[in-house]
Amino acid sequence: KYHGSEKELKDILMVRLSSLLLKSLDQIGSCRALRICFLADNFLTRIDALMECTRLVKLDLKGNQIVQLPDASCWSHLKELQLLYLHDNNMSTWNNIKGLSGCLNLTALTLYDTPLSLKKSYRHCLVNSIWSLKALDNFVISDEEIIQNWSLPIRFKCHMILQKSF
Repeated sequence: KYHGSEKELKDILMVRLSSLLLKSLDQIGSCRALRICFLADNFLTRIDALMECTRLVKLDLKGNQIVQLPDASCWSHLKELQLLYLHDNNMSTWNNIKGLSGCLNLTALTLYDTPLSLKKSYRHCLVNSIWSLKALDNFVISDEEIIQNWSLPIRFKCHMILQKSF
């Protein structure tokens, strides 16, 4: 529990609270200027308080016990969020994460090592529901993944060019 003033909380730009056995995020919503937030490897199940931190650019929530994410209307307030790390959590259905579609500037997301990541068409469905994504699970998203049943002509495929040069 933080015992400083409300003014001090309001001005914090970065927090690093990883591996501290945290179960809740009591006062983090008061950090209105927060840009970077590391909350990895705790015991968090709910992240609703973070939706008040509307200036976030990077949010690391890997290795927690999160099952359900807030809905799209909550994520839509995080207009500057670009990097979101959610791998090694417990999301198992599309309903658990569908709210992420409201995060309109998200460019990189990790969800590997979750039950959801084992589902068929996981990547395809995810990249087609969050249009701003450029990378998923530390891999760049290709045009082929976005456009269903489309295959790049051979002359545009990188691996073919590499094979010819060796």
